[in-house]
Amino acid sequence: MHTIWLTGAEWLAVLRIGLGLWWLESWRHKDKKSWFAGGGITWAAGVAAEHRWSVVRTGFDRVVAPRPRLMAYLVAYAELALGLGLIVGLLTPIALVAGLLLNLVYLVLMIHDWAEQGQNLMMALVSAVGFFAMCWQGWSLDGVLGWFA
Repeated sequence: MHTIWLTGAEWLAVLRIGLGLWWLESWRHKDKKSWFAGGGITWAAGVAAEHRWSVVRTGFDRVVAPRPRLMAYLVAYAELALGLGLIVGLLTPIALVAGLLLNLVYLVLMIHDWAEQGQNLMMALVSAVGFFAMCWQGWSLDGVLGWFA
């Protein structure tokens, strides 16, 4: 592979770090007081209640609705963990798969609102490319530790 300026592994590391910064920004921009008080989950409940797929409505009612506080903390701190993990390259394949799943859950929830899809589609694409290209080979703690070689 021929590249300009950086090696292929280094460009993939740039992509991985950029995705990590994106996740970190998702965490940072949340109004934590409102989010942890149930604001985000209340909003999602309204979206799920009107969803065109009954499996989404049922799944939300069974998994998320009974534990709104736990789910609010889970989402917020998953974003933080994904961001930090991808930036430093720690447990990178796990972070990429977890991030992809989080993006896919959001995509399914928001299937009717295409204005919301762009960011999540791009983040999912970068996660898939990063995973299959093994973006943890350069500039990562995983690489230094010899994990996932």
